[in-house]
Amino acid sequence: MDATTRQIMAFHVRDRRHTNAEHRWAKIPHAYCQHATFYTDQYVIYAKVMPAAQHRAISTLARKTNHIERCNNTLRQRVSRLVREALAFSKELAHHIGTIKLFICHYNLTRVAA
Repeated sequence: MDATTRQIMAFHVRDRRHTNAEHRWAKIPHAYCQHATFYTDQYVIYAKVMPAAQHRAISTLARKTNHIERCNNTLRQRVSRLVREALAFSKELAHHIGTIKLFICHYNLTRVAA
């Protein structure tokens, strides 16, 4: 998520293994990979994937991840397909990814207007 515009730049749906962290890093736009600072939780895999000069592993008390956490909560509230007990829940990963893509497109478009 961009710190100034609050738009979502990239996403990757999988678990937090090393290979998936590499895929996630590859999806981030090149300009961000070169110049941005990345704030993550203290999971050691991110330190292995991201350049040390740009990576900041922080605790939740530092309050640098509150915007992405708010976005995650908004995603769970607005997309009932992601809630296990909901009637719209789907077991197909492709359906989840498509729904998340639609949510991100709508979210980013409304962030531009805001």
